[in-house]
Amino acid sequence: MLEVKELSGPIPRLGRMTLHADQLAAARLRYEVQEGVATITLDKPEARNAQTPTTWRTLAAIGEQLPDDVRVVVVRGAGATFSAGLDRTLLAPGGGDGQESVADLLAQSDEDISATIDAYQQGFTWLRDPKFVSIAVVHGYAIGAGFQLALSCDLLLAADDAYFCMKEAALGLVPDLTGTKPLVDAVGYPRALEICTTARNVSAAEAVRIGFALDAVPADQLDSRLADLVTSLTAPMVGAVRETKALVLGAADHDLDTQRRLEREAQSRRFRELAALMGANT
Repeated sequence: MLEVKELSGPIPRLGRMTLHADQLAAARLRYEVQEGVATITLDKPEARNAQTPTTWRTLAAIGEQLPDDVRVVVVRGAGATFSAGLDRTLLAPGGGDGQESVADLLAQSDEDISATIDAYQQGFTWLRDPKFVSIAVVHGYAIGAGFQLALSCDLLLAADDAYFCMKEAALGLVPDLTGTKPLVDAVGYPRALEICTTARNVSAAEAVRIGFALDAVPADQLDSRLADLVTSLTAPMVGAVRETKALVLGAADHDLDTQRRLEREAQSRRFRELAALMGANT
């Protein structure tokens, strides 16, 4: 049987945060690591996995605690949907039963608002780290913060009944959890602008067609498709996958000469590692 490691107490690690099981419970997240695959599950199905600032801060803590040998990170939702986005009760002062509230930002200075949102964004940005490949597994709805969480992952697998919506404009807000850049990178400026400003639903089929979803499959085949993808991603040498992700991730921001140089440097490191392995085996 495969060993599953679940957090049951504080995990010490150098860095800014120490993650506790009670923090996971407060954030309504499940987190487990199994043979190099970390799975994070939004676990508030009775509220369609609505997210809170506690969710985002805990996601950031998971990113800081992630073991070095993790090669794939899977993000998914419990129950009938991936995530309905922000818990709306947190938009009103005093909402959320004493939890940190988004409405509390109104009492802060512009600098403090920026710093607080930056802390929230850290729950999303770590999923792009070249050390692993992240996969969002979406069924039902991915709305607002849910859509942005899915977009934060390198790859997005969708059930064919999934819908995506950037709901913020309908609430008088903007997407601020790092979703705009990956959406523009995937579908281009005109389509991204239209999706973000109209707050319309995007079907799984359209998501694949316009490029931000990798695949859309029947819901009962989603786990099988995920398993096949994880197997494919973990088959190559870990260094090759990490170097390749770093190259592809930054390619759009580099001119050709810079990208060629980065390819040469990465390949030199690969040659050195392979030569060292061959020498160790002779």
